[in-house]
Amino acid sequence: MAAGHSPLSQFEIKRWVPIQIGDFDISFTNSSTFMVLTVVAVSLFLILGMRKKALVPGRWQSMVELSYMFIANLLKDTVGNEGRPYFPFVFSVFMFVLIGNLFGMVPYGFTFTSHIVVTFVMALVVFLGVTVIAIVKHKLHFFTLFMPPGVPMVMAPLLVPIEIISYLSRPISLSVRLFANMLAGHTLLKVFAGFVISLGMFGVFPLAFVVALTGLELVIAFLQAFVFTILTCLYLNDALHLH
Repeated sequence: MAAGHSPLSQFEIKRWVPIQIGDFDISFTNSSTFMVLTVVAVSLFLILGMRKKALVPGRWQSMVELSYMFIANLLKDTVGNEGRPYFPFVFSVFMFVLIGNLFGMVPYGFTFTSHIVVTFVMALVVFLGVTVIAIVKHKLHFFTLFMPPGVPMVMAPLLVPIEIISYLSRPISLSVRLFANMLAGHTLLKVFAGFVISLGMFGVFPLAFVVALTGLELVIAFLQAFVFTILTCLYLNDALHLH
């Protein structure tokens, strides 16, 4: 199969504005472009949606308010009232991942959340952020997270390493889950889309599957944003309340 028609060609990073500073390549790529477009789209969605601030909201304002309330309730249910100061960050994470996923469904769009380096950096920011919050709030008591109270000391040599490994694996599991789902879904779409033309009149069957799979991918785009956000909330809850 030619490289340009490969199901994986849609994930290729392309330099649109080459920028080289010494040994560092900081070129503006298609991935960078869609990240910027995502930030712009989220900003316009919120600013324009709330520009009238009507007492009886229209459809656009209703969508903004529903998005706000959805994350506000999610944060309250998982973290409690102590999570309110972190709402702007959690809301930004949700909207960035969601719109980034949806942009990948647009023809000729690019799914930057299908790249492990992108999802890992986002997960690492979340991981380091909640760790700093926990240390600042609890000081040395933070390390009891790896040795829950009431556990016999004889279990410490076994339990502590397991807890540490589990804690350090959080950014890996958080990033791989999002990356793998977006990569697999878009690859499958491209594979079946290739059958539509090659099978001629029988292409109606893979076409029907592509339509159904596209609907499923839209649901997955939302679900993955939700999962990434709720895990962020759960990690924040652990940071604020420990065990």
